[in-house]
Amino acid sequence: MKKELLIIDGYNMIGSWPELVKLKDRDKMEDAREMLLHELANYQQYAGIETRVIFDAQLVPGIQKSYKKYTLTVVFTKEGETADTYIERVIGDENLLITQVTVATSDLAEQWLVFQKGALRKSANELYKDLQTAKKAIALDAKEYHYQQYRRNSPWNRLQLDKLEKLRDDLTKK
Repeated sequence: MKKELLIIDGYNMIGSWPELVKLKDRDKMEDAREMLLHELANYQQYAGIETRVIFDAQLVPGIQKSYKKYTLTVVFTKEGETADTYIERVIGDENLLITQVTVATSDLAEQWLVFQKGALRKSANELYKDLQTAKKAIALDAKEYHYQQYRRNSPWNRLQLDKLEKLRDDLTKK
């Protein structure tokens, strides 16, 4: 099975996701980046997909910078280099027989280039929906885990609990 790599155009997501757009519109770009990284880190851990978030250096001037945050790889491109150019280069280097690269962007020109290089694409809206689905699944898993712990500490065994449930159901029918 191929290793999966998800490459995300960070500012594209900030310009598309409702909560992040609100932060961006209030000139809280740092908060928007932080929220994006936090949400993506949870998604990455749940989905088990290596994730890289790419930001243009044009909005954060300086030399190229790459670091780990919340288990994500975060990259600020070189000054003058767009996230699209960086992503195109990474696709060429990483999209091999053993790795399937998916690029999350709503930039149509970038999506065409992604297809030409043999990678997959995901729009900002699709990634947002995937993230919301994963959040719901995480909440359900946490709830189920909580109840497993509760049942595990019960003095009743499974057979006794089943008999009690049947008795309760019989009594409520009358």
